[in-house]
Amino acid sequence: MQLVIVESPAKAKTIEKYLGPGYKVLASYGHIRDLPPKDGSVRPDEDFSMDWELYGDKTSRVKAITDAAKTADRLILATDPDREGEAISWHVRELLAKRKALPKEVERVTFNAITKQTVTDAMKRPRELDQDLIDAYLARRALDYLFGFTLSPVLWRKLPGAKSAGRVQSVALRLIVEREREIEAFRSQEYWSVIARLEQAGTEFSARLVKFDGQKLDKLTLGDEGAAMNAKAIVEAGTFRVEDVETKPTRRNPYPPFTTSTLQQEAARKLGFSASHTMRVAQTLYEAGAITYMRTDGVQMDPSAISAARKAISDRYDGHYLPEKPRHYETKAKNAQEAHEAIRPTEFTKDRYGSGDEARLYDLIYKRAMASQMASANIERTTVTLRDGTGKHELRATGQVVKFPGFLAVYEEGRDQKADGDDEDANLLPAMNNGDTPAKRGVDATQHFTQPPPRYSEASLVKRLEELGIGRPSTYASTLQVLKDRNYVRTEKNRFFAEESGRLLTSFLERFFARYVAYEFTAGMEDELDDVSGGRAEWKTVLAAFWRDFKPKSDEVMEKKPSEVTAELDEFLSDYLFPPRDDGTDPRLCPKCEAGRLSLRGGRYGAFVACSNYPECKYTRKFAQPGGAEGEGAEDGVLGKDPVTDLEVVRKAGRFGPYIQLGEGKDAKRASIPKDIGEMDLEWALKLLSLPREVGTHPESGNPISANIGRYGPYLVHDGKYARLKSTSEVFETGMNAAVMLLAAAAAGAGGRGGRVAAEPLKVFGAHPLSGGEIKLMAGRYGPYVTDGTTNATLPKDKQPETLTEEEAVTLINERAAKGPPKGKKKAPAKKPAAKKAPAKKADPDTGAPKKAPAKKAAAKSAE
Repeated sequence: MQLVIVESPAKAKTIEKYLGPGYKVLASYGHIRDLPPKDGSVRPDEDFSMDWELYGDKTSRVKAITDAAKTADRLILATDPDREGEAISWHVRELLAKRKALPKEVERVTFNAITKQTVTDAMKRPRELDQDLIDAYLARRALDYLFGFTLSPVLWRKLPGAKSAGRVQSVALRLIVEREREIEAFRSQEYWSVIARLEQAGTEFSARLVKFDGQKLDKLTLGDEGAAMNAKAIVEAGTFRVEDVETKPTRRNPYPPFTTSTLQQEAARKLGFSASHTMRVAQTLYEAGAITYMRTDGVQMDPSAISAARKAISDRYDGHYLPEKPRHYETKAKNAQEAHEAIRPTEFTKDRYGSGDEARLYDLIYKRAMASQMASANIERTTVTLRDGTGKHELRATGQVVKFPGFLAVYEEGRDQKADGDDEDANLLPAMNNGDTPAKRGVDATQHFTQPPPRYSEASLVKRLEELGIGRPSTYASTLQVLKDRNYVRTEKNRFFAEESGRLLTSFLERFFARYVAYEFTAGMEDELDDVSGGRAEWKTVLAAFWRDFKPKSDEVMEKKPSEVTAELDEFLSDYLFPPRDDGTDPRLCPKCEAGRLSLRGGRYGAFVACSNYPECKYTRKFAQPGGAEGEGAEDGVLGKDPVTDLEVVRKAGRFGPYIQLGEGKDAKRASIPKDIGEMDLEWALKLLSLPREVGTHPESGNPISANIGRYGPYLVHDGKYARLKSTSEVFETGMNAAVMLLAAAAAGAGGRGGRVAAEPLKVFGAHPLSGGEIKLMAGRYGPYVTDGTTNATLPKDKQPETLTEEEAVTLINERAAKGPPKGKKKAPAKKPAAKKAPAKKADPDTGAPKKAPAKKAAAKSAE
């Protein structure tokens, strides 16, 4: 019997069918071992020796592999064709050797797609494990461990509220924070454009004023309304004739097929997918044999695939759409490695596959791959110049016509933001000749304001990381997810916003660990790791060079007192927190007591700015709120007076976010400001302060139904039974009929028992890898829990539902299932002498939560 090891059960089932009798295919379910989350798992003083620990939920899986290996004649390691796949194969081999269950014959095979042809062909070309790739994995894993486990304790002790730092994640966070700073430092400028609406031969078109009074206009030349109206009057009074018509043919070539990063970017732009969701869906398509491997830097396609694509093009379009020669692409991305094929369909005869998100992503991959082998698009760009009789004033009209669409008939790449002039280029211009005088239908002078750089979307951030050579495209999805899970960033309308904790962490790292969050350093480390995978460098030498400088630096910061750290950050951030005031007064002067000085302080829940006259003066403001008049106005502002009590309603900024307050002292009434409220005004403030709102009396029980806002958002409550609402506005708008229906639906969702369960899940993840059931996060009577439809697992008390990841959900369900069905209560045993107090559990450097026992450790992420 020949034993084949792959990573996922879906692949195992498909491949066993392809190989037939004589083969047994088992899945490892991703990694089977990892470094234990404790100090000493990597020991630099012992030549970087490393300890490995079996994942608690992989015990039965590894036993099945071990038992099968004892009776196998040959072991075929067929995990994914990348670094992680090579590492999983290495772990399986090492573990079987340790258990004395390793067959005499051990071979490694890789394939880029799960089709019968590729799998059977791969089995005919086995090789040895690639030690260079294994060394690169060991170096990367040890490097990330040493970075996180050395730096995270420094953060916990010196920076309140910080959870963890990572070699790549901290640099990605820095990009987001720096963009936030650019936006805040941006000062908008007014400018005007003058556009003439013209008509020629019955076709209307527009022309922009580009030259005025002999001066060429740039974007900001017409900087105020007076100048714009003067220019408008001149254009209205003048007669403009066509002086030049320039027609320039251009060609646009197709884009190469998808790589991991370009797939993530396009799926974000066109489908609204997050990077992690894109990779999950692509994983499903790959395991089903629909597409090639989805973790790749390569843009090339196999010659047979190119032939299949060209045939599909010729079958669908006429000969003009098929270039004479096949197109060949070369990878230009920095640090590109592991020369796999691009992501493409396994069969170009199938232009559709699956349903839902799978179908949408497959359609994107199929069209991009086919378009990559199509003819170029022929575009004719026309520029028409018109001048008045004086020759001092000039209008320009531009437009383009697609003469032959070529690949554009199938696919056009999306863009994150339109460039200036894009709309004008899309104009269709009538035929014009020199001397023509188009009819003037009107002239518009329009006011504009320069815009700050846009916040990063997932697509643009992934693109920027790849441009800088930071991290690997295959890890971007998990890196961005960590930033969200740690609450360092939030996303709104698919854009990243830096949270207060993320800004503070970035500032701390820039001040004390500047070298290790420098883009050049992080990209340089990727180069060194690539040298290891290419056999050009020795992995322990790379680690030793890193550790030689990093350890003393972390020890130096650890020796500082928290007050010293805060003082240095106060000075480092002075320009940001206390920018110069327009009136020239001291920016650190307290605006409340007008005597104390403001400075950065550290508290249990993070940093904030406070007055030196505390406790007499209790003025504070959030760390992430810069100084100046605008900041102060946003923090403490009178919204108006309550018409009932005649007391002032004040907006304030607290350590837990903005809130509103009515009155002072113990009798003051307060309410937090929900994030989904746009602009806070007196009307909204009075509504929030009036909560809870009584919707009415339930027709069956006769008891009241109330609407309110709680820890997990807006909700309805009746007789201790709850139902979620979708937005703050629904708290004030939901009527009796809707409330009764929502409560009934929530009760039905709890199995008819009327428990405190929402009708809709708080969050929906993918399918459970074992049961296949859809994983949902629910709000239960005794707190939030996750379920796959078979097993329910309560979230730990220290775990916030909004930060739960799919991997953590799978782990919780697996751990609960391993305990078996709930048992009835047993009689309490007789009291025994008090046992010795167990030592305090160490905190996990990745999550900040108490470390779990090995058997309870989080499951490995399935290689996608």
